[in-house]
Amino acid sequence: MSLLWQIERHLKETGTPPTLFGRRAVRDPRLVHDLRRGRQPGQRMERRVLAFINSHNKEATKCDR
Repeated sequence: MSLLWQIERHLKETGTPPTLFGRRAVRDPRLVHDLRRGRQPGQRMERRVLAFINSHNKEATKCDR
């Protein structure tokens, strides 16, 4: 599963605008736009983004209970 696919799924599920996601996840409001245009993230960036998505999913799960 590609990083961009996971981000797109997260954006759709949460209704988060791409610029806000990038700003919150890695302090880069152009992240999603650049990934859509072919930018290849490094391993560190990918880990940070996935950690952000996972932490958000855990918080959402706690709220559902």
